[in-house]
Amino acid sequence: MAESVHLNRRGVLFVLSSPSGAGKTTISRMMLEADKDIALSISATTRPPRPGEIDGVHYHFVDTENFKKMAADGEFLEWAHVFGHRYGTPRAPVEDLLAAGKDVLFDIDWQGAQQLYQEAGPDVVRVFVLPPTMEELERRLRSRNTDSDEVIAARMERAANEISHWDGYDYVLINDNVEGCFDEVRAILRAERLKRRRQIGLIGFARDLIRAVPDADKKL
Repeated sequence: MAESVHLNRRGVLFVLSSPSGAGKTTISRMMLEADKDIALSISATTRPPRPGEIDGVHYHFVDTENFKKMAADGEFLEWAHVFGHRYGTPRAPVEDLLAAGKDVLFDIDWQGAQQLYQEAGPDVVRVFVLPPTMEELERRLRSRNTDSDEVIAARMERAANEISHWDGYDYVLINDNVEGCFDEVRAILRAERLKRRRQIGLIGFARDLIRAVPDADKKL
């Protein structure tokens, strides 16, 4: 039996965005549970922790002055204001994950996705998840029982703004069934991992195959 061939590859910076309530956090959790080769980028934020959130696990919680200093020192791959707080992606942990051969999952909004693409270009894959209807999105937000009517109204207004940027993504999915949407997201990741430009050593491997046939390379 022939030995299996394994080529190393460049990591994927996999962005998953959606309006609040459309499913990106649920799908992100499912991906992390199902795939050992992808790790979550943990954002820094100036907002206070919510009940049950752990510093360094859910977010890196920092005060505004420290966040501003980190931004000024170039420590973020991207950052943005969201609902009156700052959120950003620390650069060093992402680079460490890539060096360890991991893909990195980003749960960020369209502003962060755009900045990350400008920073890392071809390594970035952007997926946007849409709700089936705005009525369903509002129902999901209300079912959390965590926000006032005013906050939900603000989230719906922001959702409409975020959806207007759908065409800045490589893939756009409709989450009318979370299991089906999850399967589509995983299919995208599998295909992106196999792209030729991410296969390290592929050129040399192909040349060695050709050279294994006497004089074949002279006829090409």
